[in-house]
Amino acid sequence: MSSAWLREEQPDAAVAKILAAADKAFVEVGVADARMSTIADYAGCSRGTLYRYFKNRHELHIAYIEHTAHEMMLRVQRGLRGIEDPRERLVEMIVGSVREVRRNPGTAAWFAPGVSGMAARMGRSSEVVDRLTTTFVSELFADEGHDPESRMRARWLVRVIVSLLALPGDSEEEERAQVERFVAPLLLPDA
Repeated sequence: MSSAWLREEQPDAAVAKILAAADKAFVEVGVADARMSTIADYAGCSRGTLYRYFKNRHELHIAYIEHTAHEMMLRVQRGLRGIEDPRERLVEMIVGSVREVRRNPGTAAWFAPGVSGMAARMGRSSEVVDRLTTTFVSELFADEGHDPESRMRARWLVRVIVSLLALPGDSEEEERAQVERFVAPLLLPDA
């Protein structure tokens, strides 16, 4: 293990390397068991080096969630291009978000039995997840996204997505039907 590997790199590259190592550790040992020492081993650095970038495991978890959420939201937004109907956009945003989390083994590991509560707490404490969801809600409802109603809708959408991930349906089609029947009409009653 080289303690100099991070000193020679740019900080952004070092953080990216650590987050990639965390992703792999989450898959191989589980989110709950991926301690800072474990992630340092996966990254090929010392724990001291890891702590230079993240003061604790919670901070590393938040960085991981924010990084992956941002990448996933970009992919989901690309999938929404050309969908004009607000209800259809909402349904596809929710189903697409769930699909994206499940596609990545590192993020899917956050919803293994006994871990999903941790994912929900991280999602609530992440400003980036809150901002991404609020931005989507503000686009969907053609508002500024700063009022309490928009923030409440955004947080509720995160809860819906986390619920689908923690307690999956039998198929994506079943989950889509549930979102179409129970979520979209509630959030967009006039659409």
